[in-house]
Amino acid sequence: MNAKVPRMRHNPAGLVTALVASLALFACSKQEPTPPPAAAAPAERAEPAPGAPRISIAPDGVHVQYRVYGSGEPALVFIHGWSCDSNYWREQISAFDKKYTLVTVDLGGHGGTDANRTDWSIARFGQDVATALSAVPNQKIILVGHSMGGPVAIEAARLLKDRVIGIIGVDTFKSIGAPLPTKAQVDAAIKPFETDFIGQTRSLVADHLFVKGSHPELAQKIAYDMSLSPPQVAVPSLRAVLSYDFAEPLKEVSAPIVAINSDLGEPVNEARIRKVLPKFHAVTLPGTGHFLMMEDPQRFNPALETEVTALLGPAGS
Repeated sequence: MNAKVPRMRHNPAGLVTALVASLALFACSKQEPTPPPAAAAPAERAEPAPGAPRISIAPDGVHVQYRVYGSGEPALVFIHGWSCDSNYWREQISAFDKKYTLVTVDLGGHGGTDANRTDWSIARFGQDVATALSAVPNQKIILVGHSMGGPVAIEAARLLKDRVIGIIGVDTFKSIGAPLPTKAQVDAAIKPFETDFIGQTRSLVADHLFVKGSHPELAQKIAYDMSLSPPQVAVPSLRAVLSYDFAEPLKEVSAPIVAINSDLGEPVNEARIRKVLPKFHAVTLPGTGHFLMMEDPQRFNPALETEVTALLGPAGS
């Protein structure tokens, strides 16, 4: 015979009391929900290190590489010459970056800047400089252009307008006011480079751009470096600089223009140039060649400082 299992008696009041107590205990021990973490503020874009490559995009889509050093006003903007790049200004960086903002620009098809264009005019190179400076906040700019960089500085000044307070040419501007060469003369000068770019470029540098016998290692290095420029950029660029007419562009430039030149080749004709630029003057460093800023920075840098100081005026403003 199976034993009877006693039935539990339900106590409704007790069950309700226990349920209420359990809910109360749960409610007391329940923690407030942890709020989600606050969204982190967007990190400020870090300023590139001094001399680090920076990129601005020109109107034709070319990525223009430039570098910035130092701080303060004005900005000295260094523009290299034909088949060179911004590294040709390396002797000026440490001499000036503690006092001024320095900007070095690689023109289209040179150094770190793209070559994906077909227009190799001086005006287009001037746009490259203006493109780089569109990202530089300085409102006072002195353009320093070597060789082809001189005409390029003129074109950049047309675009930058009142931001430019002066232009300093380095072994350039000697043809201002002189008759332009004919197309036949330009064609004849270009032809050897079209035929043998490497050989002709090395000959040009070694035989014509240095004082004979001076700085043989530097001359060899530059000759080799320039000869490796892509001919599809270098040849039309050379044609552009040989054909460049200063007359109309200079009418749009109000900033003072000066030059620091070597005494290699024909002396600068200041009287002729002053018929176009009445306040023009040139400083000549005797015994130097075309790359005087690299050959003799001990003399070139103080000469450049003198011209910068003069452009800033007595108050340095």
